[in-house]
Order: sequence, then structure tokens, then C-alpha cells
Amino acid sequence: MTDKFDIDAAVSLSRLKLEADEKQRLEKDLEAIVSYIDQLNTLNTDQVEPTSHVLPIQNVFREDIPDNKFGDSPCLPLAPAHDKGHYEVPQII
Repeated sequence: MTDKFDIDAAVSLSRLKLEADEKQRLEKDLEAIVSYIDQLNTLNTDQVEPTSHVLPIQNVFREDIPDNKFGDSPCLPLAPAHDKGHYEVPQII
């Protein structure tokens, strides 16, 4: 990588306060990162299928099928307000 970073501008934009030695280390680290990215850009990925995730995962959720397997809740009579098997709550909107 031949381009130099304008560390002072980057530090100013990010509102950081860095000492001179910290700026030098940051510049060196950023150059290494960009150099690595340049190496990745040279790879031939023509035969690689684009992916959105590294693992071939699928929807792991179960189908949402309503049922009444718990029956009437034993907690319902303990609620401050209930009517016809439903909890009554204050209106929000």
C-alpha cells in the first residue's frame, strides 16, 4: 500500500485525543489492515457462491400452531382483572 493515511484528520473526525506514539501505532495498524484487505482483493472468487452466512443454517423455529395444551391457567384467578378466561390490562393507546 503506497497511500498514507491522514491520521490527524481521522483522529479529529473520531474526536479522539491521541499522543504522537499512539498516532504512529494507529497508522501502522491501519496500514497493516488495508494491506491485508488488498491481499484479499487479489483472490479469485469467480467460482465462489455468494453467501450471507458462513454456515448453511435454516429456520430453526418451529411452526407456530395455536393450541390450548395448558388449559385454563391456574394464574388467571390471581390476576387483578380477568374476564371470560382472558387477562384484562389497561389500554395503552
